[in-house]
Amino acid sequence: MAEIATIARPYAEALFQALGADALALKPQVDALAAVAANAELRRFADDPNADARQVFDVITGVAGGPLDTRLANLLHTVIDNGRLAALPEIAAQFQVLVNTRSGVSDATVHSAFPLDADTLAGLVAALEKRFARKLNAKVEIDPELIGGVRVVVGDEVLDTSVRARLEQMKVALIA
Repeated sequence: MAEIATIARPYAEALFQALGADALALKPQVDALAAVAANAELRRFADDPNADARQVFDVITGVAGGPLDTRLANLLHTVIDNGRLAALPEIAAQFQVLVNTRSGVSDATVHSAFPLDADTLAGLVAALEKRFARKLNAKVEIDPELIGGVRVVVGDEVLDTSVRARLEQMKVALIA
């Protein structure tokens, strides 16, 4: 996937610069475009030689929820014209990183063996923000294989306090 990331980077940076202070406010539209572009059927339609760029643009904007900011519409036209629609989800991901960097926030994925209620999640996020020394946008994914505890991924950092990880540590210690 390094190739897609390499293709997406200039688009994400240009979009970030073009949106300026509006980047955070327009993030939902960027996410909607990425979600639509991630659909395999839509990409097949876009790759069909009988579909022109205007039709593809109209379908994407219709599914994404209506009129786009002019700068996002320009990005979408450019991506379609250059045959880079498949890179749009990665463009959105890199755009998110740039927005997070500007606002001092990082995305965190909390893998939990069980669903977390709002109070537990709030306490966990507060502890994680102290641990990682930055504000976090946390999303929770359920992974029953963890048995218990949580595994947190923030960028390239991983904090694994799951029962599965502790059992693996015990296994290694017993074998050694």
